[in-house]
Amino acid sequence: MKNILIIEDEKAIAELERDYLESHGFGVHIEGRGDAGLQKALEGQYDLIVLDVMLPKVDGFEICRQIRQQSNIPVLLVTAKKEDIDKIRGLGLGADDYMTKPFSPSELVARVKAHLARYERLTADKSERGDHIRIRGLFIDKLSRRVMIHEEEAMLTSKEYELLLLLASHPNRVFEKEELFERIWGLDSNGDAATVTVHIRRLREKIEHDPSNPQYIETIWGVGYRFKV
Repeated sequence: MKNILIIEDEKAIAELERDYLESHGFGVHIEGRGDAGLQKALEGQYDLIVLDVMLPKVDGFEICRQIRQQSNIPVLLVTAKKEDIDKIRGLGLGADDYMTKPFSPSELVARVKAHLARYERLTADKSERGDHIRIRGLFIDKLSRRVMIHEEEAMLTSKEYELLLLLASHPNRVFEKEELFERIWGLDSNGDAATVTVHIRRLREKIEHDPSNPQYIETIWGVGYRFKV
């Protein structure tokens, strides 16, 4: 049985979500406060978290951020707000999906099933071989050289893929432009470190929701770049 944690302060909504999920064979636990929900999310054994954004004590964005520091399990954000900035913020913090109230309970069940199935496919038989990288909503499959960003494939060139793989394989490490150029293009390549700047810009356009405010590849001014987690 898959276990779902619902962090939702509106009791009626939480109970409706629970009833529908339980009727489809899921085990469900409800927490109504953000601080208690965060503790459950970090300490419990759950397969997916349904997370409201507006919560007392600790909001859903902070809960999502802390979950992603420890776990890659699917997180489904739920909110009454319709502004795109909230969606972008939530996805940037690592949420896998986003639902705006009101929504049908059957849609919630469908999305929960889809994300659980996808998570199982992405992790099955791979974690021990180390042939994939998953950081927040980004998934790199080293075997197929495919990159997925929030369930959609990013079509990268060979150099863009190699650059992303190098950065993501060394999270939080700062790479100078010259080092990136030498490692990706080779010492004998024609060109200079400006090539790196161009490829970083193109890569951001393909994997970042807001390339001007990147959540993955961060510029360290005067030095180079790092993949931040």
